[in-house]
Amino acid sequence: MLEHLLIALALAMDCFTVSVVCGVVVRKNQAPLMLKLAFLFGFFQALMPLIGWLLTSSFQSYLESFDHWVAFGMLAFIGGKMIVESFGEEESKSINPSHFRTRISLAIATSIDALAVGITYACSGYNSLGSLAIPLSMIGLVSFVLSICGFVLGVKFGNGIVKKVHPELLGGLVLLGIGVKILIEHLS
Repeated sequence: MLEHLLIALALAMDCFTVSVVCGVVVRKNQAPLMLKLAFLFGFFQALMPLIGWLLTSSFQSYLESFDHWVAFGMLAFIGGKMIVESFGEEESKSINPSHFRTRISLAIATSIDALAVGITYACSGYNSLGSLAIPLSMIGLVSFVLSICGFVLGVKFGNGIVKKVHPELLGGLVLLGIGVKILIEHLS
């Protein structure tokens, strides 16, 4: 059980960080938006290991060879767009967590590395969907809870940050940093 919790916490760190950024960008407590974001992060964090587990038998080496590039590319694109737009007019900024497309892109990008966890599950004796129920539930729940915590922290401390740095610039740099971290971890 402790092993499942530690895996869930490790996978949820990117969700937490991106949720902080989203809270900073939004700058106000919006419970419906926060819950939508947290749900998508939790859902995709639980879904990706399941997909990895399902595809392991036939595509294991193929997926492992490029999943980190996909995650890096998505995060670099979103982060780069935020950085560029941080220097533009306030009205022209389109990276907005209230947009469904942005939320879904962030949820997918932060959960792609969870495919590897599903591959690990398949290779370590989890041979039925029933055996995955507890680990996947824990991953989804921990990601959901930490995403809410991150969003709340971002809103709480975001106004102080906004006075010093554009939230879009900060958010873009954080997303780009997460993408680079994923890439470095997989290439080393």
